[in-house]
Amino acid sequence: MEAPKNRDLSILLHIVFFVSGIATVLIGQVLPILSSGFALNDLQAGFFFPAQFSGSIIGTVVSNWFGRCSKFALATVVGCVLMATGLTMMNLISFAGCLTGFFVTGLGIGMTLPSVNLLILEMNPQKGASALSVLNFCWGLGAILCKPFVDATATKGSVFITTVILVLPLITCASLIILLPREPETAAPEPTVATTGQVAAIWTTALAWTIALFNFVQVGFESGIGGWLTTYAGRVQGEAVIQLVSPTFLYFLFFVAGRGIAPLYFRFMSENQVLFLDIGLMFAGMLLILSAGDLTWLSVGAAVAGFGASSVFPTNLSRFTRTFGSTATRRATPLFVCGTLGGATVTWLIGFVSNQTASLRTGMFTLFACVLVVAVIQILLILSDTIRNNE
Repeated sequence: MEAPKNRDLSILLHIVFFVSGIATVLIGQVLPILSSGFALNDLQAGFFFPAQFSGSIIGTVVSNWFGRCSKFALATVVGCVLMATGLTMMNLISFAGCLTGFFVTGLGIGMTLPSVNLLILEMNPQKGASALSVLNFCWGLGAILCKPFVDATATKGSVFITTVILVLPLITCASLIILLPREPETAAPEPTVATTGQVAAIWTTALAWTIALFNFVQVGFESGIGGWLTTYAGRVQGEAVIQLVSPTFLYFLFFVAGRGIAPLYFRFMSENQVLFLDIGLMFAGMLLILSAGDLTWLSVGAAVAGFGASSVFPTNLSRFTRTFGSTATRRATPLFVCGTLGGATVTWLIGFVSNQTASLRTGMFTLFACVLVVAVIQILLILSDTIRNNE
């Protein structure tokens, strides 16, 4: 049971995670505004994504150092301050300054998300899975509400009000986390020789890197569609889409809903069957998105793609732990880094192809290619499973 003195801290961490959900996907929702304000082409606009993702990778690495020192709460505070700083810098009048703002925001996100996850897990040792589900639902709720939040607070050429509203709870929560009394954090165990050998064993196998490649492409798909869908919807309609039930809103709504429903699949279907169903839905969703001539069909495609993509990442993570053992998540850093690199690569590539062809629709075919590559890797992994089981 969660210690009484930690309940206030738990509430603050859930608020931080909700705001982090908004901050993480904010980039895609403000992209049309910033592109217009700085007169950017799609290639230049695409640089916002690797800026944020590279910051996130560095932030994640730094958070691991805080974790080894048993200072997850301090890492969360630093992450909140960095996010607030980065959000504020998004209002700088220079493109380079704004770009730096996304990098700093990424640093904060990279430090905050793993630190809060592990703090909540540490505070709820008897019901960790349940506690993490609630926590990550808060992140998903932030992602769902991000688009209507931006529509309600941003103006045609400014995101000042939007960023100020996000900065206030981040700074407030960071200040309160410092002041709140809490149980001492559990010291991380020192790695043993056996553990070090297991780490090396996993990441010297082709199978581990194939699963990591699957993650690279899948997270790239999720980041690409989440990052560019708002801009793409504006091109389909001919102007910026400002409405509650937008394609982006529906994508994140069905993405989060799908993660809630996914456990029901596994009562009737195997892991591989679920993945093929998901990939099929992503394929159908992308066909609708790429062929859509109006917002109605684009919205349907976004909802189908979001529902399909929702359970692929956790199922692939489950496959990783099933393959390499229940403690494999402690040695999964390359898996998560590959995912982040995939997000940076695919989102940038969409902008690059769009700029080269003068068509964002053509750039969005990058996502269609991602679905095909994921399907091929999935077939290869099934064949690998079959071979290993027959040996």
